[in-house]
Amino acid sequence: MSDVIFREYVISSDPARLDAARVHHWLSTDAYWALGRSRAKQDAAIAGSLNFGAYDRTSGEQLGYARIVTDHATFAWLCDVYVDPAARGKGLGTALVSAVRDHLEPAGLRRILLATADAHGVYEKIGFRTLETTDKWMALGVQ
Repeated sequence: MSDVIFREYVISSDPARLDAARVHHWLSTDAYWALGRSRAKQDAAIAGSLNFGAYDRTSGEQLGYARIVTDHATFAWLCDVYVDPAARGKGLGTALVSAVRDHLEPAGLRRILLATADAHGVYEKIGFRTLETTDKWMALGVQ
């Protein structure tokens, strides 16, 4: 992926740019779905996923993160989307998820799924919809 410029930010899937320590801190201390996640677990998740970072164009500081688990052919799971509190309210979350969607579009995936308790509006802006029927879906593990 070539970098995507959004206002004063750059969005990139270059794994060398990720600040893994910062991502771990954000998720393990401030993300309801990942509270207490160990650094080893987060590093393993990063290693096994397609990752996107959002960075300040001037300083290079990482201000956002999104992780995608995918086979690059039929399915993707969008997870661990996080924007630093200081950068929220500026459209960065929507831009980050849009960059992910656009990056995956050429693969012709049948579906991209995600789960959220509180950010439906962010995802609806770029085309995600609540599942109308959930009777086909099942989960193994904590719900």
